[in-house]
Amino acid sequence: MKKVILIVMIVSMVVSCAKKPSGEKVNSQELKKDGVEVTIQDTVKEAKVGADVDDHGCKASAGYTWSTLKKECIRIFEGTKLSHSDDGKKYTTASYVIFDGNKAELFLDTQKESIILERKSEGEPWVNGDWQLIPWRGYVLKKGADILYTGQ
Repeated sequence: MKKVILIVMIVSMVVSCAKKPSGEKVNSQELKKDGVEVTIQDTVKEAKVGADVDDHGCKASAGYTWSTLKKECIRIFEGTKLSHSDDGKKYTTASYVIFDGNKAELFLDTQKESIILERKSEGEPWVNGDWQLIPWRGYVLKKGADILYTGQ
């Protein structure tokens, strides 16, 4: 009986002192060349979920995007949704706009960076170059003469 208890204690000590997993995987490959066996090991780090922080500290996996206008991480889907204008095609993407005073920031599915628009007074459109966000039956976004998006 004493031998069994001793063996159990030794096994439990060995197991408890084992190396803890570090989030890395080791891939081993054995090769045989000219009668000599060689083992090659690659260490691959696993990506952690939620470790996708951008340059501004915003976590995309939590739905956050950097707002140049508000100077903070925001969730753009809480802003006003714009949809492609009704040109007979089916789209599955959406774009968003957020407002801050007389400025508006566009987050378009076709643009990598957001676009800041500004208006002169209440009731006027927000403008930046060819871009115009017009407050009419919700909002209409135009680039030049083309209506690209509409939204409520």
